Amino acid sequence: MNRTTLSLIAGATALAAVTGFAAVSAPDAGSATERTGAAATLPVERTGLLCPRPSTSELAETTYTSFTPVTRGAEGEGTAALRSAAEQSAPDDVTGKGEQDEKDGEQADDGEQDEKDAGEGDKDAEDGKGSAKGGKGGTADKPVLQLREPGKPVTEDASGADAPALIGTADGRFASGWTAQQTTEVAAGTGRGLQGVACTAADTQFWFPGASTDDSRTDYVHLTNPDDSAAVVDIELYGKNGALKTTVGEGITVKPRSAEPVLLSTLTDEKQTDVTVHVVVRSGRVGAAVQALDDELGGDWLPASADPSGSLVMPGIPKDATAVRLIAFTPGDSDVDLKVRLASPSGMITPAGYETLHVKGGMTAGFDLGDLTRGEAGSLVLTASDGSVPVVAAVRVLRGKEGKQETAFIPAARPVETRATALDNTAKGTTLSVTSPEGTAQIKVTASAGTEGGTPATKTYTIKSGTTQDVEAPVPAGVKGTYALTVEPQGGATVYASRTLSSTEGGVPFFTVQPLPDDRGMVAVPDASEDLSVLQR
Repeated sequence: MNRTTLSLIAGATALAAVTGFAAVSAPDAGSATERTGAAATLPVERTGLLCPRPSTSELAETTYTSFTPVTRGAEGEGTAALRSAAEQSAPDDVTGKGEQDEKDGEQADDGEQDEKDAGEGDKDAEDGKGSAKGGKGGTADKPVLQLREPGKPVTEDASGADAPALIGTADGRFASGWTAQQTTEVAAGTGRGLQGVACTAADTQFWFPGASTDDSRTDYVHLTNPDDSAAVVDIELYGKNGALKTTVGEGITVKPRSAEPVLLSTLTDEKQTDVTVHVVVRSGRVGAAVQALDDELGGDWLPASADPSGSLVMPGIPKDATAVRLIAFTPGDSDVDLKVRLASPSGMITPAGYETLHVKGGMTAGFDLGDLTRGEAGSLVLTASDGSVPVVAAVRVLRGKEGKQETAFIPAARPVETRATALDNTAKGTTLSVTSPEGTAQIKVTASAGTEGGTPATKTYTIKSGTTQDVEAPVPAGVKGTYALTVEPQGGATVYASRTLSSTEGGVPFFTVQPLPDDRGMVAVPDASEDLSVLQR
């Protein structure tokens, strides 16, 4: 085996440890690659994404969207397809199905899928669409959603509780930067509002500060297993006084290529306003997301927080937020004081009365920060007084007036290192927020062609040090349908970003916020002429 092959295997192995799986191949002599020092930066050639089941409400209207940006060096053939996950027949004491049906009469029963659903509604794969219905017996033969070409998103709609969890893979020219999103509107009932979540790669550990077991909340942990063998998962819950006593949170089995929602209130008898959920995979790997639904305040998805760290950023708090609540947790036994700053359009400020917040070790802490942004875009920046004490955090954001409020969550985000993409955008309903906490940065934003037509457009921006900017994102010329927005740093300091989708229904400000972590679509591979010892440093 020659040195080039060894180098590429080592690089792919490192990426696989982060994203679940990945593959690259040796570059041809004439192929286009970017070089950083001794490393060639190559597009990933295989990746996977998992999307949780969107809703159990019969009133839900869901749009799945898939997109791959055009990537220099990504050539040849390939596919990117999302298929229905099998529905797992989990007992009611874990899913809480009976409890939820009683609480909200408009919810659908988990087991009402007919086996024929797997074959219903199929469309030609050339249209990029298939059946958006799940099946108890396994995945549908045809994809729910399949890309036709890089640079143009495709969508598929689904109604009611039949919309399935999805399992997907992409390879070849479709793999690098592949992104998928599901956006659901629920007109009424528990969790009514706009709920959006980006599909994610499988992993073995997740932190979710911001969940709840309160009587007004119906929170689920959605687990999706992409593999051909079962996964075994533990769910740990931490409240204001430490670990909560759980009954069936250990050793939850998720069957192969299937999805399972776990209702948090079935895992413990303790009622807590703020709960941190820790998902640990004993065997295999899963995708995980928390769906947080409130009886009065709507609901949204709570994505996983960035890994525990002494420095955290929650980007893109809407400027018209009427209430912001911070939930923080430190996994160790040590207490920590958090320095709180707000990156505003004019610079970094310290919110009066919230200069420092104390978090006890192993206990979840919640802090009401009020109308923190006061009519301006903002991002919350937390710094541990002792940088060696790691923290996870998220904010719950409310918009609207009492009686007509809606909820969204913004967890601590990973930075945009090379590229990140947000889907389902429209010219009037999209806000793109970018922050650069330490130093000035330059970014490029590209709006793709629309799902039904249009010409891509690009703009560049400067984000000043310590600020958050709601940038006036480009809109494709002659756009029809929705489009993707791709953010690419062009130099300077580290940036974080989020995207908000919003609409108004019956006087209620429906909205959902998605952080934009790096898509990890590129991998640095050591030059074939370099010694492999660089991989061991």
